[in-house]
Amino acid sequence: MMIITPPTSSSSSSIQTLYFTLFPKRSPFLPRNSQFLPPIRVSSNGFSSRIRASSAVTVEPDLSSKVQDKAEFDIFACPVCYEPLIRIGPPGFNLPAIYRSGFKCTKCNKTYSSKNIFLDLTITAGAKEYNEFKPTGTELFRSPLVSFLYERGWRQSFNRSGFPGPDEEFKMAQEYFKPAEGGLLADVSCGSGLFSRKFAKSGSYSKVVALDFSEDMLRQCYDFIKSDNTILTSNIALVRADISRLPFSSGSVDAIHAGAALHCWPSPSNAVAEINRVLRSGGVFVGTTFLRATSSTPAILRPFIQRITRDYMYFTEEEIEDLCKSCGLINYSTKIDQSFIMFSAQKP
Repeated sequence: MMIITPPTSSSSSSIQTLYFTLFPKRSPFLPRNSQFLPPIRVSSNGFSSRIRASSAVTVEPDLSSKVQDKAEFDIFACPVCYEPLIRIGPPGFNLPAIYRSGFKCTKCNKTYSSKNIFLDLTITAGAKEYNEFKPTGTELFRSPLVSFLYERGWRQSFNRSGFPGPDEEFKMAQEYFKPAEGGLLADVSCGSGLFSRKFAKSGSYSKVVALDFSEDMLRQCYDFIKSDNTILTSNIALVRADISRLPFSSGSVDAIHAGAALHCWPSPSNAVAEINRVLRSGGVFVGTTFLRATSSTPAILRPFIQRITRDYMYFTEEEIEDLCKSCGLINYSTKIDQSFIMFSAQKP
């Protein structure tokens, strides 16, 4: 028989109930032969308490402990219903803390957990039989080979199309992101985290979320991060998510970066509309892509260029501006060099 004598019953029991819902049998972080759950600490009346598993469980104050496993609303939201997720686990926003945590939507009761190195916040997270494939241009980047090569020659080849190189692109993006300094930045379609790591190391943002649909890209991102002690425990998270179903509440993100990504999205209009949804008022969206044609490209050549690049959706500069404005963004501006374009827009 289990006896629990907390200082107050309402807050402790509700958190305990949620904890056992998320972890019904045992913690995935304990050895397989362990019959005990890790301690759960709950906050009540200004001090923390520890629940210990035994034949008779008592709750005793632990005033000296600074580390608490507690339930709290997180920055992430359920991709199904967009309700903020409840998080139970160690405090802090870094890789070790987040991936030792459990997440649950209190509206639809869906639970989410880490896949060893990244948090899976796709709609199909946890599905056992159902699988979903994206268009060829998107699926290509789920390949382990392409993920491995992305920063080992693939990305460098963009220079031939006018891309100025990662360091210069980062500086250009930082100029656009000045209004969002100190806030939450999401690097969507982050790939192997080339820019995510730069944003995290800059110290300009309170939190950086490296987000991609490709599991292998996120694994590559983790491999780069774990070799750099300066960001291994910094304010960065790796999240698997769909660009058309971002796991954030409306108006909760200060800055969104999408490097060389727009042309890979299955539906750019749905993606940009979703970006507008999650940006706060005044939030900044910065993206780069390849132009299908510039204003100087003869109109007669444009249909042929589109056929050659049919696996991806390349646009003209006018089309990108129209896309951003039609999705409700304002203050559109660009920097163009050959086929390279960096564009920026804000949420009203």
